[in-house]
Amino acid sequence: MKSISPHGLFILFGVYGDVYRVKIMFNKKENALIQMADATQAQLAMSHLNGQRLHEKVMRVTISKHQTVQLPREGQEDQGLTKDFSCSPLHRFKKPGSKNFQNIFPPSATLHLSNISPSVTDEILQDLFAACGYSVRAFKFFLKDRKMALIQLGSVEEAIQALIDLHNHDLGENHHLRVSFSKSTI
Repeated sequence: MKSISPHGLFILFGVYGDVYRVKIMFNKKENALIQMADATQAQLAMSHLNGQRLHEKVMRVTISKHQTVQLPREGQEDQGLTKDFSCSPLHRFKKPGSKNFQNIFPPSATLHLSNISPSVTDEILQDLFAACGYSVRAFKFFLKDRKMALIQLGSVEEAIQALIDLHNHDLGENHHLRVSFSKSTI
């Protein structure tokens, strides 16, 4: 079974809010604490991700009794299981009134891709997903804006993993792929 890293949890939960810290439990690596920017974002992440499948297991997401995730003390053994993302440039919601607030959807097999450079073709994007082991069922650029596209994968679980793997993927020409769940289908 594949395991997830703090960065992977940061990317996934970051769809629903700004993740400040992630701690994968040292003795129970299938458990983690994720500190979000605020309670509303934590609630949103919980409502959309609880019960979803990841790595062939059902995720259980609940509100923790802990208010913050403690960082390891200097010299304390951690094996890279605790990470601070509070200053990450990948936060989707730090700008008040960001359009990202209107585009929060539950996980689906169809992903919304954006920030696509003009030279990137549908073949390049489909090949990128296929090379990572994902089964591409359909692909469509937006008619009005080729910087955006929809890609439909084989399952919701596959799309969750693809989002974790390919969000912020470097497409060249100073374009990093932005991946989120779509409410639309192709």
